Amino acid sequence: NGQTNAEVLQHELTMLDVMTANRDPLIWARARGGDVKVDDSNVPQPVPVVSNAGGGSKSSNAQKEGRTTYLDAQEAVKHFAIAKGFKIELYADESRFPQLANPVQMQFDPKGRLWVACWPDYPKLEPGKPIRDSLLIFEDDGHGHAKSVKEFAKTPNPLGFEFWNNGVIVTRQSELLHLKDTNGDDKADTSTIMLQGLDTSDTHHGANNLIYGPDGGIYWQSGVFMMHNHEHPWGPSLQTSASAMYRFDPRRFTIAMHAANAPNPHGTSFDSWGYHYATDGTGGRAYQVRPERKGFKMYELLKKEVRPVTAHTIVSSTHFPEAMQGDIFICNVIGFLGIKHYHLTRDAEKGTVWGEPAGDELTVKSPNADGTESEEKSRGFLMSGDKNFRPSCAVFAPDGSLYVSDWHNVIIGHMQHNVRDPNRDHTHGRIYRITALDRPLQKPVAIAGRPVPALLENLKSPVDGIRHRTHLELSGRDSKEVIAETQKWIKQFDPAKKEDAHGLLEALWIHEQQNVRNGALMEQLLKSPELHARNAAQTAQQLWFNAEASTKGGIITAAPEEKIKVTIPAHLPQKDHENYRLGAEIFHREAHCATCHQPSGDGLPNVYPPLKGSPWVTGSDERLTKLALQGLWGKIEVNGTTFDTAKGVPPMTPFAALLNDKELAAVLTYVRNSWGNQAPAVAPETVTHVRAATKNRSTFWTPEELLEAHPLEK
Repeated sequence: NGQTNAEVLQHELTMLDVMTANRDPLIWARARGGDVKVDDSNVPQPVPVVSNAGGGSKSSNAQKEGRTTYLDAQEAVKHFAIAKGFKIELYADESRFPQLANPVQMQFDPKGRLWVACWPDYPKLEPGKPIRDSLLIFEDDGHGHAKSVKEFAKTPNPLGFEFWNNGVIVTRQSELLHLKDTNGDDKADTSTIMLQGLDTSDTHHGANNLIYGPDGGIYWQSGVFMMHNHEHPWGPSLQTSASAMYRFDPRRFTIAMHAANAPNPHGTSFDSWGYHYATDGTGGRAYQVRPERKGFKMYELLKKEVRPVTAHTIVSSTHFPEAMQGDIFICNVIGFLGIKHYHLTRDAEKGTVWGEPAGDELTVKSPNADGTESEEKSRGFLMSGDKNFRPSCAVFAPDGSLYVSDWHNVIIGHMQHNVRDPNRDHTHGRIYRITALDRPLQKPVAIAGRPVPALLENLKSPVDGIRHRTHLELSGRDSKEVIAETQKWIKQFDPAKKEDAHGLLEALWIHEQQNVRNGALMEQLLKSPELHARNAAQTAQQLWFNAEASTKGGIITAAPEEKIKVTIPAHLPQKDHENYRLGAEIFHREAHCATCHQPSGDGLPNVYPPLKGSPWVTGSDERLTKLALQGLWGKIEVNGTTFDTAKGVPPMTPFAALLNDKELAAVLTYVRNSWGNQAPAVAPETVTHVRAATKNRSTFWTPEELLEAHPLEK
């Protein structure tokens, strides 16, 4: 019905203003030692929202949307197809555990218990309603099914969490909290703000999927359209709008922009040799994060097949076949609903990793709204025909089985539907458990409460999860004891023996985690006969001596931006040179044009159209200005290739609110005259005119609308 988020959310600001005023007397009363009852009967009612799910959205489609009729969780199991040699069963669902709604991340703690971050208040808490977002702890029955659940804490917008120092670090809107249970009742009773200034204006782009790195840093990623302002004890705050991976050191309270990744990155992991991986949600791309110059940079890991990606995990389990160890599983939530499988090959000499598609050919039956069924096929590890299946996380359990969380929602897009669309589901959530047939489960290893020498012996395990949870346990022990015992433990390893390299590497990582530099140990590993260990030591060296070279009083500053070399094309008149330079700078800004269309102007195959040689770029300047201002949604053909938003291609981002008239004219001039393109410059006056003429437009342009007014040039 044309209703916008602005109408709904601006009214909610009014509601919040009234609620704030209602609480002012309470604050004064408490300050005087008294009390006052808050009365919110004067708060305006929220704006009613009409759902556009089910075909009412101009920027959505049946492929993205699920069904408003939800399948029972046990029934949904029947709609899975899984790789040969595996089976999938239901571990927990909303019918038995109503708290399990919209799970977004899972982790197993050192006690072997499954923790789940649930986000039923997504996209954000409604005024006047109680907080439902929470961290849950599940106990199982010993046979692969949940027996009970406890709520550890309420925490709004819990996009990510990780265990550390006898507690858990979790996002709470603009804050990073360290929560602890000090009396053993599995309830958080202490809360310490570790970091502030996390932007949450676009909530699902916020800090997500926290992971404790082998170097002792807490890593997360955050997307575009955000402005973070990280305050810390060491000097001026770190202000950044970069869509990127970030690294926070909880012992030193330092924060860094680790490596750029855009536009909406989700998913971070490490493998047994410390190779680092990241995925991007919107684009679906996967990367290896490697040392580069004075910092770190993301390099293509594999040729992407699907999007959007929510998370990934590295296969490490004695319960899974040996041939799969070290591979990557990638969760996807539109079109292909399931987990893709890629075999990773690690080149020790170059320190690089590359992935190729793996898995089985899978076939599912998808129930349609009219009662019919559609057959879908794809290669991978797991696939569902239930259109509401949205795998949000995958993690290996202490017994070696794989747990998969299901956000489970008819609506997956945030911009295609109103923030308060009544069909956004806030009650469903499932967790599934995958086991290998005819293979023994992994033998559990005692971690919680074990003495330090015993914990160090755990680090000989080939299983990443066992070693990771052991490091988490060590993070809460006395540093002097941990380092002293580690010095004793490494005496059994010979630096000249390749088979001893991993033990020495684990010791180096312990020193990093405890904030104790051991130069001699690093030098041994830099000369190790095991090249993977050398690469890991070089990463530690990069962190200690290069990435932290800009440390001033403890704060790691943001990575320096690479300067763009601008060559003015010979055909461009002198009067347009300044605009061209400005356009080049804007084009290469983080999360602007180059992010999608690439610095080369070639775009990405089947995802982002090329700008090079495109009549959409070099033709009518008014048509180009319109689509740049309000964006573009629909099927277009560029240089013989069709790009169709109905098949998962992202729409063109509207830049009306991001760039002024001069800036937009400059960047359009740049793209019209780069990579061999030659077209007249766009004047700021043209942008001013078009902006005024289209000021009442609140939706994307369609190709048909633009071509009717401005036919494509021959």
